[in-house]
Amino acid sequence: MSSPDPQVRAARNHSARPSPDDRPRAAALRGDEASSLRGPVVAVTGAASGVGALLTERLAASEEIKQVVAIDERRGECAAAQWHILDVRDPAIAEKLRGADVVVHLALDLDLETDPAARTAYNVRGTQTVLTAAAAAGVHRVVLCTSAMVYGALPENELPLAEDAELRATAEATGVGDLLEIERLARRAPRAHPGLNVTVVRPAVLVGGTDTALTRYFESPRLLVVAGSRPAWQFCHVEDLCGALEYAVLEKVEGELAVGCDGWLEQEEVEELSGIRRMELPSAVALGAAARLHRIGLTPSPAGDLAYTMYPWVVSGSRLHDAGWRPRWTNEEVLAELLEEVSGRHTVVGRRLGRKDATAAGAAGATVALLGAAAVVRRARKARRRI
Repeated sequence: MSSPDPQVRAARNHSARPSPDDRPRAAALRGDEASSLRGPVVAVTGAASGVGALLTERLAASEEIKQVVAIDERRGECAAAQWHILDVRDPAIAEKLRGADVVVHLALDLDLETDPAARTAYNVRGTQTVLTAAAAAGVHRVVLCTSAMVYGALPENELPLAEDAELRATAEATGVGDLLEIERLARRAPRAHPGLNVTVVRPAVLVGGTDTALTRYFESPRLLVVAGSRPAWQFCHVEDLCGALEYAVLEKVEGELAVGCDGWLEQEEVEELSGIRRMELPSAVALGAAARLHRIGLTPSPAGDLAYTMYPWVVSGSRLHDAGWRPRWTNEEVLAELLEEVSGRHTVVGRRLGRKDATAAGAAGATVALLGAAAVVRRARKARRRI
């Protein structure tokens, strides 16, 4: 619990000592005063799993938080939170948010295997509903979480990018189109709902129980490197993301916030630390094969995902640093944890292989087999058209 305001302490010190009959009432008043001095009531969507579950536990244990309201389609494990079971697209969520000071919206679907149209419908409609419901319920701050991917991975990007750098990503990578639309909703919300403050947190490559095209990159038998590219790897551990979200909740920082480990790793450093050798391909071959494999359904990752392994999108995180936040994890430590998490998994061009398939295919052979599969299918289709 926070220390009482000095004026409150002075008033207490100079007040008359209560009579025995007044002591129970005085104790109750002191309890009410202490309660009013505690921090905000915080609602967390997507609270049952992933980052949402970790943040819910963290906030529930914090003496700076008065109460945590947890919202999800199933009940999570945090017994200290007040749970509401519903879909974030349900307008009834406005009633559940009444009395909350801050909402952290983490109910997003970025699963590689989800149908893209269904994923977009959930992510965009859910964010729209939460922003509208928060405004209707009198919430004064909404914290959204997107990704540093919205800056785009481009060869001319500065190292690192400032938080106010232009968002130059396109919708070609998994879920990035949804994140860009969420960013647009965040910018419009304060104009549509005066008095509503919106903070957006953009983590680098997120690690810690996550499954993305970028974490699957490290499940491959060889690290695919596109000739002439300039990769730069910056990670963000989920614990550090939760710390940054807590800073936003407590209004220690606001606006558009990038979060990640300090600095970055060059591709050569990643290969040395991981012990995984590279397989280098010309750009036209790598991008063309990735596009064909995705189009025919052999891999869940579109070709746009590959750009984020080719060019830098490292962020500075200066606003959080200026507010006193510091990452507890280094890039080297997060990479080591990621490698431990993916140990035993076998992925080629974003597609998970069973142990038997991976063993049969061999290390480099699996990649070559998948890259060649698109050409085989293409020739077969051309032959059918000629018949």
